Amino acid sequence: MTEQRVLVTGASGYIGGRLVPRLLAAGYSVRVAVRTPERLRDYPWAGDVEIVRADLTVRDEVESAVDGVDVLYYLVHAMGSGGSFEESESLAATTVAEAAKAAGVSRIVYLGGLHPDGKLSPHLRSRAEVGRILLESGVPTVALQAGTVIGSGSASFEMIRHLTDVLPYMPAPKWVRNFIQPIAVRDVLHYLVGAATLPAAVNRTFDIGGPDVLRYGQMMNGYALEAGLKQRPIASLPVLTPWLASQWVNLVTPIPRALAIPIIASLQYDCVVREHDIDDFIAPPEGGLTGYRRSVSLALGKERAGEVETSWQNGSVFGAPSDPLPSDPEWSGHTVFTDLRERSSSARPDELWRVVEGIGGDNGWYSFPLAWAVRGWADKVVGGVGLRRGRRNPSRLNLGEALDFWRVEAIDRGHFLRLRAEMRVPGTAWLELTVTPDGSGSTYTQRAVFFPHGLGGRLYWFAILPFHGVIFSGMANRITLEAQKNTPTAIDA
Repeated sequence: MTEQRVLVTGASGYIGGRLVPRLLAAGYSVRVAVRTPERLRDYPWAGDVEIVRADLTVRDEVESAVDGVDVLYYLVHAMGSGGSFEESESLAATTVAEAAKAAGVSRIVYLGGLHPDGKLSPHLRSRAEVGRILLESGVPTVALQAGTVIGSGSASFEMIRHLTDVLPYMPAPKWVRNFIQPIAVRDVLHYLVGAATLPAAVNRTFDIGGPDVLRYGQMMNGYALEAGLKQRPIASLPVLTPWLASQWVNLVTPIPRALAIPIIASLQYDCVVREHDIDDFIAPPEGGLTGYRRSVSLALGKERAGEVETSWQNGSVFGAPSDPLPSDPEWSGHTVFTDLRERSSSARPDELWRVVEGIGGDNGWYSFPLAWAVRGWADKVVGGVGLRRGRRNPSRLNLGEALDFWRVEAIDRGHFLRLRAEMRVPGTAWLELTVTPDGSGSTYTQRAVFFPHGLGGRLYWFAILPFHGVIFSGMANRITLEAQKNTPTAIDA
């Protein structure tokens, strides 16, 4: 039998990043299509797949990506996007559908969401429309309509976790009484892999959900029990509109307002499985579907062990600059502000790098924690991502992943780390941390770079300038001291 070639779109996202290694394990030849291939460099499976650059709204790029493909996975959603996202999603789906038909693709697999009949939120409506376009493409299509996905790093799980962890009493919107049928991410992946083998006659939607139908409030208290917390009293307040609820979720959880709005909008309805026809085509996972509390337990275990495979954070950029830091010669003629700090350290370069790569998250930023916390809260108030996103792994950073309100733009492990700011600022900002061997010790170099936008950007820089001496200088001092403390062979200066 000829090896089947599979194309995965959305491979840098939460589901796509987990699906790829499972397809490889199942014996498929995998190609992935992403707009920025460089972001996949540190994925453990990157060397085992063919990576192509493709914007799904550009016909020529899509045609090249689907050439020679047997099965196409469509895992792209515009969660968190604003403006005309419905038009963009429709255009991308139409472009892919037409290219897949022309290329003779034999199967499309699409992952959407459970939704009721009738009026829908814009994001649910857009997902349903994408499914319709693909089903009418002329290519046999399976559109899996999944319930709320529960797994380590999923946006829905993070929202439940932080709401329950932070609030001992929950004044909640009336949608906490709506019924939801969550599904474990492992079960979603099981159905996605199985869908590739369905016969060509199958062209339809399938509802998929776990074994438990729960109210959203029950999901929060189910999490509390698995996390060793007391169950939370919940009061349903009809005055909390979806917009007000999204502000509340934005402040209490790591989920930024841009993503909270579509998630909450989808919770306005009962979303439960209406048919179980998938069982007639794909056998359930060995041992059966995973119950909700078991899903929570597994997710908590992965997070505590630092083994979060993918995270909602790393496929979503909210209002951040899309261009990398220009090289220094390109600064000529532009206004740019920098803050440069350099420290010599008796620490070995590997120990200094260990501290650098472990920065942020629970380890913090080694300087004036109150100031960092205030900056994070201020960012949340204006709809930014804030500091509470944390990090996926406590000791390792990968290219393209989120780190509090930064994103890893460049990393040369052991030597150089560049972070691009995703907090709301009137300009674009980066933070570079460099470790250089220096005799028996090392040199630590720290550079903050800010390109202001207009007068507001300039005023912002000068307003925070007095704090730089405390924050950036303290950060450089404490990072080198921490490295020296943990270097067995360090020589007292």
